Parts: sequence; structure tokens; C-alpha cells
Amino acid sequence: MAQLQTELNPVQRPKKKTVLTRFFGQWDLQLMVIPALLLIFVFSYIPMYGVITAFQDYNIFKGITGSPFVGWKHFERFFNDPNFMRVMRNTLVISGLKLAVGFPAPILLALLLNEVRNRFFKRIVQTVSYLPHFLSWVIVSGLAISILSTENGSLNMLLQSLNLIDEPLSWLSMPEYFWTILVTTGVWKEIGFGSIVYLAAIAGVDPSLYEAASMDGASRFKQIFLVTLPSIMPVVVIFFILAVGNLLSAGFEDILLLGKDPILRNVSDVLDTYVYRMGIESQRFSYATAVGLFKAIISVGLLTLANLFARRSGNSLW
Repeated sequence: MAQLQTELNPVQRPKKKTVLTRFFGQWDLQLMVIPALLLIFVFSYIPMYGVITAFQDYNIFKGITGSPFVGWKHFERFFNDPNFMRVMRNTLVISGLKLAVGFPAPILLALLLNEVRNRFFKRIVQTVSYLPHFLSWVIVSGLAISILSTENGSLNMLLQSLNLIDEPLSWLSMPEYFWTILVTTGVWKEIGFGSIVYLAAIAGVDPSLYEAASMDGASRFKQIFLVTLPSIMPVVVIFFILAVGNLLSAGFEDILLLGKDPILRNVSDVLDTYVYRMGIESQRFSYATAVGLFKAIISVGLLTLANLFARRSGNSLW
């Protein structure tokens, strides 16, 4: 009887919702996303039409439609440029240093703040570390220049008081110290803000995992490696993928402001500053566009490869 009743009244499976049904079912959330999509479309997708100028001898008076097509001419000029190897070296070295030092720094700060039990002290440290992110690079570079100045610079005064140097050093005119100054300044500016995401990820870790590890005799230090880091690893992997995708974006404002001295050109000239000099200062618009397009294509390739390797660990962007 039960089998007969089941055959007469089969269980009706819920119909699969279509894309439009899910879209209108979340209309309030979709309305919040639309302004961001419009901004991306207007400022990121529409300007991509200008990429055509990389294959032209662009003339500002003739426009894109009237400028002659020259194919790969500007790409070949960039690859054969005597500055090509220097620019690529500086870009990869500075980006590599920022990745090696700047990427783990927010994770380390988040792990340290998570172990602080005094809430008042923890909030003070968080506030002080977050604030530099909201300062523009003009202000940050001004502070760095003031600290490293030969006239009343606090660093020179400190070193002289400790009898480590006899005369003030012009730190920002010495190429051997530029990369260290650049990376240190960048880490100081972004370490606090970057730790916010990791602190949020740590806050979502199940407390029972720490209790179980503690009962097994794991110290607080061991719990970081056995519980905390494995739990936030998906977030770490995603940010690492994005960091690898931006490997050719060594920086622009910080390098442009801190590396103003022509003596530093040999160690400070990267792809972004090179595009700025070629496109804005020299008005070689097609050449600068070709260099920028080269950088974008390599960045997409690096992002894809990083995501491919990360997928093996079960964490990826797509």
C-alpha cells in the first residue's frame, strides 16, 4: 500500500531557480551593487577603447580614427630600448621585496594583536597602525624626507648622537639605500590596514579548536601554527594570488615622490614611472600605451598562473 501510494503521489522536487529569479529575489542587494558596476564600466571598460593607440602613431589632433596603424612598432621599440632591462629589473626587484616583506607583515601583526588580552592597549595599537593608510603618499613621503633630511633629520641626529656616523648622510641621494627606504615606508603605511582582513578571519575561527588544542597540551605559540594559520589559509591564499597578479605594479606615487633625485633613476625607474615619463612628459602616447598594455597582459598571465597553482590547495579565485 505504501509503495502504491508513493507511485500515485510522487514527491515533487523543487524547481531549480533561474538566473532572473535569483536576481529579482535579491533585488535589494543587486541595487547596492549596480553603482559599483557602473563605476567599473565607465572608468575601467570604456577607456579600454584607447588601447588601440598602442598599435598606432597616435596624433592628438587626428584622433584614434585618423591616426595611422603601425602594428607592433611600439612594442618592438620598447623591447629594444636600452632602458628595458633596467626598468624590468627595478620593477621585479621592488615588487619582489614588497611581496616578501609587505605581504607577511599584516599577517604577523594580526597574529600578534590576536594574542593581546588587554583590550585598551589592543585598540590603541590598532588605531595607531591603521592611521597611516589614510594619509596620502604626499604626506607620507614628506615625513620620510623630513626624517632622512641632512638638516635636522631625526635619523641623522640619532646616529650622530650614538657616534655611528660623523656627518649627516643624504639617504635619499644614495641608490644603495633607496629600495630599503621604499619598502620600509610602504610597510609602515599599509601594515595596519592590511591586518584588518586577517583579524576578521581570525575572529571567525571556532573557539572549540583552541580548546581542543589546549587540552592536547599545545601552547599558545603552537596553537598559532596548528589552528590559527590553517584556519585563515584560504584568505591568505586569495590575497597572495592578487599580490602575484600585481607583481609588475611596483608602485607609482611612492617611487615618484621618494625617487625624485636623478641619481636614483637607475634604481627607481619602474614600469609605472617609465610610462608616466614617456606618456606625460615626453608625450609619446602610443609608446606609453604599448608599455602599459604589455604590463597588463603579463599581470593577467601571472594572476592566472597563481590561481592555477592555488587551485591545487583547494583555494582559488575561480
